[in-house]
Parts: sequence; C-alpha cells; structure tokens
Amino acid sequence: MRVPPVTAVAVLCVGLAGAAADATEPPSLERGEALWAKCHTCHTYQKDGRNLVGPRLYGIFGRKAGSVPDYHYSDAMKKSDVVWNDETLDGYLAATQDFMPGNKMYGGLAIEQDRIDLLYWLKKVTAPQGQ
Repeated sequence: MRVPPVTAVAVLCVGLAGAAADATEPPSLERGEALWAKCHTCHTYQKDGRNLVGPRLYGIFGRKAGSVPDYHYSDAMKKSDVVWNDETLDGYLAATQDFMPGNKMYGGLAIEQDRIDLLYWLKKVTAPQGQ
C-alpha cells in the first residue's frame, strides 16, 4: 500500500513533535530557584511565611487545595477536591484557569521544563522538617 506524501509528512511531524515534548532535562534546583522569582511577589514558601496575594506554599505537596486556614480562597479553590502533588501542580501551573476555572491565580508556567524545575525546587523548600 502506498502512503500519500501528505500523510507521511503528517506522521513524521507528529513523531517529531512527540519526541520534542519528551525532550526535557533532569530537574534543576538552581533553575527552579531562579524561576521562583516569578512567584515570590504573590507567595511565600517558609513555614512561618505570610500569605500575600496568594497563600503560603509551605507543606503544599499532599495538601488539599484551598485549605490554608488564614487565606481567603476563591470559591472554585475552596470547593475543589484537588490534592496538590506533582501531577496536579503541573497541570495547574500549565493553565491555571483551564485546570480550575474561577480561581484567583493568573499566569503560570507554559514551558514544561520550567514547571519541572520549579516543582523540584518547591518540593525541597516547602517540605515540613523531618520529611
């Protein structure tokens, strides 16, 4: 069976796009810390950090969304059943309003490698002591 040239090109392009999407580097603490500059205006990550425009992120991994007791969340965040982990935070940071319509956060990180690096760093600095 002869494959039409347009189909062959489409298959090749899809294959290359898939390969490019999988071409991430190992996580980098240094790059993650540098990316924090995009977040620190609205968030803190220390245990005794203040809530700013966004809630403090200390202990975020494994925590239910909308559960920092002294932060005023959107109804969307309070009513969600999301528990923050690598997968949910990656999805949220990739497209905050698509992931959870009506939440207060804007922005995020469109580049996959940026999310990988930031989450790697964030997991280290927000982990409760002894974990």
